[in-house]
Amino acid sequence: MRAWYYQQFDADFARDIPAEGYGGWKRAELPIRREATALVVMHAWDTGTREQFPGWHRAVEYIPRADQILRDVFPSLLAAVRAAGWPIFHVVSGSSDEQPLPRAQPDPELLRFRAERVFVGRHNEADVRAGFARLDVPEQARPLATEGIAENGEQLAALASAAGVSHLVYVGFALNWCLLLSPGGMAELSRAGYLCSTIREATTAVENAESARTEQAKALALWRVALAFGFVFDLADFLEGLA
Repeated sequence: MRAWYYQQFDADFARDIPAEGYGGWKRAELPIRREATALVVMHAWDTGTREQFPGWHRAVEYIPRADQILRDVFPSLLAAVRAAGWPIFHVVSGSSDEQPLPRAQPDPELLRFRAERVFVGRHNEADVRAGFARLDVPEQARPLATEGIAENGEQLAALASAAGVSHLVYVGFALNWCLLLSPGGMAELSRAGYLCSTIREATTAVENAESARTEQAKALALWRVALAFGFVFDLADFLEGLA
């Protein structure tokens, strides 16, 4: 399959900005073995409508982008992966399998300040709680009876090991948040030796006021995947490779 990687060398110290000497984004034909690769669908949720949970949508601006990806990308992607006989694993919310650290007791006033001023805003809390209380998987991402479901990294690694898989291609939401750091995410599975890649059009990122117009947070997250965890596939290349 054709895939993107990032060449993070060589810094050119004759330049004002040495990093501008890096090779940057490059594309290559890579031997992606079907028997060693699986698609991981992570946190692809039905988050309801803006009318149902206005506070949730006010705090999580990427929901409309995720909904569009679920409608426009997931049906053909999952159908193609299933037709090709690749394993699909689904990561849902659950507890971490890591040994818990001793719990700290931060200043309640500082925690209260963050809840009110950083995320999600006091006036949005009730909608967010109500949304999570009815969280479900949308039809476009619903697992088949033969597909494994994991709540954490230990369970995902067990599914991958049983299937003989060493390369996990993550899709879902959001790339720079849950897919990276939640239980079963790339940071955890990469520590166990797995290559962790993604498909550009099958994910989105948490953006801020300064980055949302151009989706710069997603661009940085794709770079981080390519640099630290695996590769970045374009959807067209991935589907062509499957076929």
